[in-house]
Amino acid sequence: MPNPNLSPAKKSTLVSELMKARSAVRSAKLAGDQGEEAAAHRAVDIVKRELGERGPVWWSDGTPDFNRQAVKNTPYAKWYSGLRASRRRGEG
Repeated sequence: MPNPNLSPAKKSTLVSELMKARSAVRSAKLAGDQGEEAAAHRAVDIVKRELGERGPVWWSDGTPDFNRQAVKNTPYAKWYSGLRASRRRGEG
């Protein structure tokens, strides 16, 4: 989720840049160009950080940040285990 403190214009610009970077990843993969693919992945990461989707948290409500942690090491472990089990049974 993008940082809601971004202005609509800034968010729009960044989302456009993100789509271009993702397109560049796809093109580089199709072309088999590992150097270009790596550069495109870096561009995606930079834009995602600017959007607030990666990097330090932008909220300050005091809740812990469980982003980029194995779900088994978070309070969501039991829920996720149940979700996986229901998918194996074809329920989800």
